[in-house]
Amino acid sequence: MPKSWSATKEARAGVDRDWVRSFGDAGLVALVKEAVLNNPDLRVSSERVRRAEAIARLSGVGRKPQLTGQVTGLLQQRRFPGFPIRLDSNTAEVYGASLEVNWEMDLWGRLRASEGAAIAEQQAQLRDHQAARASLSGQLAKLWFMLGETGEQISLARAALEVREKTVMSIRERFGAALEGGLASQLRLAETDLASSRAVLARWEGERARVVRQIELLAGRYPDGSLMNQNGLPRLPKAPPAGLPSELLLRRPDILAAERRYAAAGENLKVTKLARYPSFSLTGGAGTTTSALEKILDSRFGIWSLAGGVVQPLVSGGRLSQEERIAGHDEEVALRELQAAVLRAFGEVEQALVAEKFFARREESVAESARSAREAAEAAIKDFADGAVDALVLLAAQDRQIQTAFQLVSLRRMRLENRINLHLALGGDFKLRAER
Repeated sequence: MPKSWSATKEARAGVDRDWVRSFGDAGLVALVKEAVLNNPDLRVSSERVRRAEAIARLSGVGRKPQLTGQVTGLLQQRRFPGFPIRLDSNTAEVYGASLEVNWEMDLWGRLRASEGAAIAEQQAQLRDHQAARASLSGQLAKLWFMLGETGEQISLARAALEVREKTVMSIRERFGAALEGGLASQLRLAETDLASSRAVLARWEGERARVVRQIELLAGRYPDGSLMNQNGLPRLPKAPPAGLPSELLLRRPDILAAERRYAAAGENLKVTKLARYPSFSLTGGAGTTTSALEKILDSRFGIWSLAGGVVQPLVSGGRLSQEERIAGHDEEVALRELQAAVLRAFGEVEQALVAEKFFARREESVAESARSAREAAEAAIKDFADGAVDALVLLAAQDRQIQTAFQLVSLRRMRLENRINLHLALGGDFKLRAER
């Protein structure tokens, strides 16, 4: 276990709580609330938790005495052939009421181990539900920010389309006046860029329609495309505390679920080992038996019994040894799955922390490039109007300005997605408290 993350030496204390609200987007918070309540897959996961709870309670029943009550009635007629043909008959009535108690003494702890396995599995199901809840929230947040990106990209595409139309009009006027820089090839290039801008706008509008329907499905809505995000992309919030690698083992729900399944496998292995031991049981009963129904509760006709039994497996044809071997393999598989979950969690945190650094550098460089491209395009428009440059320089400058603007918005969205990955990797949680 490393003492600190290799991607960062900071180990700020604290717990990554309420990460959904950290982006400062009320629309996202409301959407997550709706999805947690209405998403069908998450509701299935919730029912599995309840089912596991019922199984855990059921597993403890075997350790408790079982009491059964019984009331019986019997009317019987018998015929006895006489000599030579006479037949005699006898009719008898028997009524009874009884209470019986059965109890298997868990002397070796086999029933306790079985109950412990069921409880551990229930705890694993609960952690699985928490992991599914976090995963659903992460998917929604990513799609919500993607929807915000499409809104900004559509605005940029419309602005680019307007610039392209003005450029085509300007070059066409110069071409009509047969001025320098108004060659037909340059006009065709400008018209090509204009058509490409229309295609880009259509692509982003189609992407927005697709993302909207994905969000609505995750939220449990009918995908009619009515959901909108008018806020665009939020600012990147402050990074959450990374803490120590060892703390991750206590926060990640998938790690905790794998650990609980490893514990359940160990209990099941104990059950198979203890199955070779003898089992002890006590049976007792008390009641009445009489030939008259009205005397069924008369204690003078009472009977009682008390019995004890020992069952020892002798020959099982190898069944017990094979069950123990299978349980041993199950425990080994659960251990390896736990190790894989821990290693995968460490890798996700390290990757997200490293990406934080490089995304910051990329955004800074692209932002600087976008500023330069914008200034170059403004200068090219002025020089083209003055006749200092031809249309090719203007088209190239405008294309760089448009592409860097698109790239910067996409990069901002990618940084937000990586921040979500970091929250999930750190086992961050959130609360759905009511708005005030």
